Amino acid sequence: MSKLSRRKLLTAGLAAAGVPGLGIAARLANRYGLIPPDHGGLFGPGQTLTYASQRLLTRNTFAREFSPKDISTPCFNAKPPTSEDFQRLRAGGFADWRIQLDGMVSRPGSYLLSEIKKLPARSQITEVACEEGWSFIAEWTGLPLAHLLEEAGTLPQAKYVVYFSMDHFSMNSNDEVSVESIDMDEALHPQTLLTYGMNGAELPVPHGGPVRLRVPRQLGYKSVKWMTRITVTDTLKGFGARLGSADVEAGYQWYAGI
Repeated sequence: MSKLSRRKLLTAGLAAAGVPGLGIAARLANRYGLIPPDHGGLFGPGQTLTYASQRLLTRNTFAREFSPKDISTPCFNAKPPTSEDFQRLRAGGFADWRIQLDGMVSRPGSYLLSEIKKLPARSQITEVACEEGWSFIAEWTGLPLAHLLEEAGTLPQAKYVVYFSMDHFSMNSNDEVSVESIDMDEALHPQTLLTYGMNGAELPVPHGGPVRLRVPRQLGYKSVKWMTRITVTDTLKGFGARLGSADVEAGYQWYAGI
Protein backbone atom coordinates (compact mmCIF):
# COMPACT_ATOMS: atom_id res chain seq x y z
CA MET A 1 0.00 0.00 0.00
CA SER A 2 1.27 3.49 -0.85
CA LYS A 3 2.36 5.70 1.98
CA LEU A 4 -0.28 8.10 3.27
CA SER A 5 -0.19 10.17 6.43
CA ARG A 6 -3.04 9.79 8.89
CA ARG A 7 -3.53 13.54 8.89
CA LYS A 8 -3.81 13.69 5.09
CA LEU A 9 -6.54 11.09 4.93
CA LEU A 10 -8.56 12.45 7.82
CA THR A 11 -8.19 16.05 6.68
CA ALA A 12 -9.24 15.22 3.15
CA GLY A 13 -12.14 13.08 4.33
CA LEU A 14 -13.49 15.69 6.70
CA ALA A 15 -12.68 18.80 4.68
CA ALA A 16 -16.10 18.95 3.08
CA ALA A 17 -19.27 18.28 5.06
CA GLY A 18 -22.02 15.85 4.07
CA VAL A 19 -22.18 13.44 1.15
CA PRO A 20 -19.62 15.26 -1.05
CA GLY A 21 -17.05 14.99 1.73
CA LEU A 22 -17.73 11.29 2.15
CA GLY A 23 -17.35 10.83 -1.59
CA ILE A 24 -13.95 12.50 -1.49
CA ALA A 25 -12.91 10.28 1.40
CA ALA A 26 -14.06 7.18 -0.46
CA ARG A 27 -12.05 8.07 -3.56
CA LEU A 28 -8.98 8.79 -1.44
CA ALA A 29 -9.35 5.51 0.46
CA ASN A 30 -9.67 3.63 -2.85
CA ARG A 31 -6.44 5.20 -4.07
CA TYR A 32 -4.57 3.78 -1.08
CA GLY A 33 -6.25 0.38 -0.89
CA LEU A 34 -8.43 1.09 2.14
CA ILE A 35 -11.83 0.05 0.80
CA PRO A 36 -13.89 -2.45 2.85
CA PRO A 37 -15.73 -5.24 0.98
CA ASP A 38 -19.16 -3.77 1.83
CA HIS A 39 -18.36 -0.34 0.38
CA GLY A 40 -21.35 -0.28 -1.96
CA GLY A 41 -24.80 1.14 -1.32
CA LEU A 42 -26.10 4.17 0.50
CA PHE A 43 -23.87 3.74 3.56
CA GLY A 44 -20.79 2.66 1.62
CA PRO A 45 -18.88 5.98 1.73
CA GLY A 46 -19.38 6.29 5.49
CA GLN A 47 -18.28 2.71 6.08
CA THR A 48 -15.25 3.33 3.91
CA LEU A 49 -14.28 6.42 5.90
CA THR A 50 -14.70 4.49 9.16
CA TYR A 51 -12.63 1.55 7.98
CA ALA A 52 -9.87 3.64 6.39
CA SER A 53 -9.58 6.00 9.35
CA GLN A 54 -9.47 3.23 11.92
CA ARG A 55 -6.99 1.21 9.90
CA LEU A 56 -4.61 4.16 9.77
CA LEU A 57 -5.10 5.16 13.40
CA THR A 58 -5.19 1.71 15.02
CA ARG A 59 -3.20 -0.60 12.77
CA ASN A 60 -0.52 -1.22 15.39
CA THR A 61 -2.60 -0.70 18.53
CA PHE A 62 -3.77 -3.34 21.00
CA ALA A 63 -7.15 -3.94 22.58
CA ARG A 64 -7.03 -3.17 26.28
CA GLU A 65 -5.74 -6.04 28.40
CA PHE A 66 -7.02 -6.29 31.96
CA SER A 67 -5.72 -7.73 35.23
CA PRO A 68 -6.99 -11.00 36.77
CA LYS A 69 -9.10 -9.07 39.29
CA ASP A 70 -11.16 -7.68 36.40
CA ILE A 71 -12.29 -11.08 35.14
CA SER A 72 -16.09 -11.29 35.04
CA THR A 73 -18.33 -14.11 36.13
CA PRO A 74 -19.00 -15.25 32.56
CA CYS A 75 -22.48 -15.61 31.17
CA PHE A 76 -22.99 -18.61 28.96
CA ASN A 77 -24.37 -16.82 25.95
CA ALA A 78 -24.88 -19.43 23.26
CA LYS A 79 -26.30 -22.88 22.68
CA PRO A 80 -23.89 -25.32 21.04
CA PRO A 81 -24.63 -26.88 17.66
CA THR A 82 -27.13 -29.71 17.69
CA SER A 83 -25.82 -31.59 14.67
CA GLU A 84 -24.91 -35.26 14.89
CA ASP A 85 -21.33 -34.47 13.88
CA PHE A 86 -20.89 -32.03 16.75
CA GLN A 87 -22.45 -34.37 19.28
CA ARG A 88 -20.19 -37.22 18.11
CA LEU A 89 -17.07 -35.07 18.42
CA ARG A 90 -18.16 -33.81 21.84
CA ALA A 91 -18.77 -37.34 23.08
CA GLY A 92 -15.19 -38.17 22.10
CA GLY A 93 -13.78 -35.25 24.06
CA PHE A 94 -13.14 -33.39 20.79
CA ALA A 95 -10.10 -35.62 20.17
CA ASP A 96 -10.93 -35.69 16.44
CA TRP A 97 -11.73 -31.98 16.11
CA ARG A 98 -9.83 -30.51 13.15
CA ILE A 99 -9.15 -27.07 11.73
CA GLN A 100 -8.80 -27.11 7.95
CA LEU A 101 -6.60 -24.40 6.43
CA ASP A 102 -6.78 -23.78 2.68
CA GLY A 103 -6.92 -21.11 -0.01
CA MET A 104 -4.02 -18.82 -0.84
CA VAL A 105 -1.35 -20.65 1.15
CA SER A 106 1.68 -22.65 0.00
CA ARG A 107 1.06 -25.48 2.45
CA PRO A 108 -2.66 -26.15 3.06
CA GLY A 109 -3.42 -28.64 5.77
CA SER A 110 -5.71 -30.02 8.41
CA TYR A 111 -4.77 -29.71 12.08
CA LEU A 112 -6.04 -31.71 15.01
CA LEU A 113 -6.78 -29.54 18.02
CA SER A 114 -4.12 -31.48 19.91
CA GLU A 115 -1.57 -30.41 17.28
CA ILE A 116 -2.59 -26.78 17.58
CA LYS A 117 -2.16 -26.96 21.35
CA LYS A 118 1.48 -27.97 20.90
CA LEU A 119 2.29 -24.73 19.07
CA PRO A 120 3.34 -21.50 20.86
CA ALA A 121 0.43 -20.14 22.89
CA ARG A 122 -0.50 -16.69 24.15
CA SER A 123 -2.81 -15.71 27.01
CA GLN A 124 -4.60 -12.38 27.30
CA ILE A 125 -7.33 -10.92 29.49
CA THR A 126 -9.60 -9.04 27.12
CA GLU A 127 -13.24 -8.07 26.81
CA VAL A 128 -15.91 -9.53 24.57
CA ALA A 129 -18.11 -6.62 23.54
CA CYS A 130 -21.38 -7.68 21.94
CA GLU A 131 -23.20 -5.52 19.42
CA GLU A 132 -26.34 -6.08 21.52
CA GLY A 133 -24.84 -4.08 24.38
CA TRP A 134 -23.52 -6.66 26.87
CA SER A 135 -19.90 -7.54 27.55
CA PHE A 136 -17.65 -9.54 29.83
CA ILE A 137 -13.93 -9.93 30.54
CA ALA A 138 -12.11 -13.27 30.55
CA GLU A 139 -8.66 -14.72 30.17
CA TRP A 140 -8.25 -16.36 26.78
CA THR A 141 -5.49 -18.79 25.82
CA GLY A 142 -4.68 -19.96 22.34
CA LEU A 143 -2.46 -19.95 19.29
CA PRO A 144 -1.90 -16.61 17.55
CA LEU A 145 -3.51 -16.98 14.13
CA ALA A 146 -0.46 -15.27 12.64
CA HIS A 147 1.69 -18.24 13.62
CA LEU A 148 -0.54 -20.73 11.79
CA LEU A 149 -0.71 -18.51 8.70
CA GLU A 150 3.07 -18.20 8.68
CA GLU A 151 3.46 -21.97 9.00
CA ALA A 152 1.11 -22.43 6.05
CA GLY A 153 2.95 -19.90 3.89
CA THR A 154 0.35 -17.23 3.20
CA LEU A 155 0.78 -15.87 -0.32
CA PRO A 156 1.67 -12.16 -0.60
CA GLN A 157 -1.46 -11.26 -2.59
CA ALA A 158 -3.80 -12.54 0.13
CA LYS A 159 -6.12 -9.87 1.57
CA TYR A 160 -8.63 -11.67 3.80
CA VAL A 161 -9.05 -14.63 6.11
CA VAL A 162 -12.47 -16.31 6.06
CA TYR A 163 -13.33 -18.66 8.91
CA PHE A 164 -16.17 -21.13 9.30
CA SER A 165 -18.08 -22.56 12.24
CA MET A 166 -19.96 -25.78 12.82
CA ASP A 167 -22.79 -23.51 13.96
CA HIS A 168 -25.55 -22.55 11.51
CA PHE A 169 -27.69 -19.50 10.87
CA SER A 170 -30.93 -20.41 12.62
CA MET A 171 -32.82 -17.77 10.64
CA ASN A 172 -31.68 -19.16 7.31
CA SER A 173 -34.00 -21.66 5.66
CA ASN A 174 -31.03 -23.20 3.85
CA ASP A 175 -29.29 -23.90 7.17
CA GLU A 176 -26.19 -22.07 5.99
CA VAL A 177 -22.95 -22.60 7.87
CA SER A 178 -21.88 -19.58 9.92
CA VAL A 179 -18.96 -17.69 8.38
CA GLU A 180 -16.98 -14.55 9.21
CA SER A 181 -13.94 -12.80 7.76
CA ILE A 182 -11.28 -10.24 8.62
CA ASP A 183 -8.53 -8.49 6.70
CA MET A 184 -4.91 -9.59 6.89
CA ASP A 185 -4.01 -6.76 9.29
CA GLU A 186 -6.45 -8.19 11.84
CA ALA A 187 -5.54 -11.80 11.08
CA LEU A 188 -1.84 -11.13 11.70
CA HIS A 189 -2.40 -9.04 14.82
CA PRO A 190 -0.82 -10.75 17.88
CA GLN A 191 -4.07 -10.57 19.87
CA THR A 192 -6.06 -12.54 17.28
CA LEU A 193 -6.09 -16.06 18.69
CA LEU A 194 -7.32 -19.54 17.89
CA THR A 195 -8.61 -19.82 21.43
CA TYR A 196 -8.97 -23.15 23.22
CA GLY A 197 -8.66 -22.05 26.86
CA MET A 198 -10.62 -19.71 29.11
CA ASN A 199 -9.85 -18.62 32.67
CA GLY A 200 -7.24 -21.33 33.15
CA ALA A 201 -9.41 -24.21 31.92
CA GLU A 202 -10.59 -25.69 28.64
CA LEU A 203 -12.78 -23.35 26.61
CA PRO A 204 -16.39 -24.12 27.69
CA VAL A 205 -18.63 -25.42 24.93
CA PRO A 206 -21.20 -22.59 25.34
CA HIS A 207 -18.36 -20.12 24.78
CA GLY A 208 -17.30 -21.82 21.56
CA GLY A 209 -15.31 -24.81 22.79
CA PRO A 210 -13.33 -26.61 21.75
CA VAL A 211 -11.98 -23.69 19.68
CA ARG A 212 -13.11 -20.24 18.64
CA LEU A 213 -11.42 -17.27 17.04
CA ARG A 214 -10.94 -14.32 19.38
CA VAL A 215 -10.69 -10.95 17.67
CA PRO A 216 -10.61 -8.54 20.64
CA ARG A 217 -10.25 -5.40 18.51
CA GLN A 218 -13.66 -6.03 16.90
CA LEU A 219 -17.21 -6.63 18.10
CA GLY A 220 -18.20 -10.04 19.40
CA TYR A 221 -19.77 -11.43 16.24
CA LYS A 222 -16.29 -11.54 14.68
CA SER A 223 -15.14 -14.00 17.38
CA VAL A 224 -16.80 -17.03 15.82
CA LYS A 225 -17.37 -20.12 17.98
CA TRP A 226 -16.86 -23.82 17.15
CA MET A 227 -14.38 -23.16 14.35
CA THR A 228 -13.68 -25.82 11.74
CA ARG A 229 -12.09 -24.14 8.72
CA ILE A 230 -9.94 -21.17 7.66
CA THR A 231 -9.66 -19.97 4.06
CA VAL A 232 -7.15 -17.35 2.90
CA THR A 233 -8.29 -15.34 -0.11
CA ASP A 234 -7.82 -12.13 -2.09
CA THR A 235 -11.56 -11.51 -2.56
CA LEU A 236 -14.80 -12.09 -0.67
CA LYS A 237 -17.01 -12.14 -3.77
CA GLY A 238 -17.28 -15.92 -3.69
CA PHE A 239 -18.68 -16.03 -0.17
CA GLY A 240 -22.27 -15.02 -0.79
CA ALA A 241 -24.25 -11.83 -0.30
CA ARG A 242 -22.90 -11.53 3.24
CA LEU A 243 -19.37 -11.11 1.87
CA GLY A 244 -18.04 -13.68 4.30
CA SER A 245 -19.56 -11.93 7.29
CA ALA A 246 -22.66 -11.61 9.44
CA ASP A 247 -25.95 -10.53 7.91
CA VAL A 248 -25.05 -7.30 6.11
CA GLU A 249 -28.69 -6.84 5.14
CA ALA A 250 -29.62 -6.71 8.84
CA GLY A 251 -27.12 -3.95 9.58
CA TYR A 252 -23.99 -5.86 10.58
CA GLN A 253 -21.03 -4.08 9.05
CA TRP A 254 -18.20 -6.15 7.66
CA TYR A 255 -15.68 -4.13 9.68
CA ALA A 256 -16.66 -4.15 13.35
CA GLY A 257 -13.73 -2.30 14.91
CA ILE A 258 -14.06 -0.94 18.45
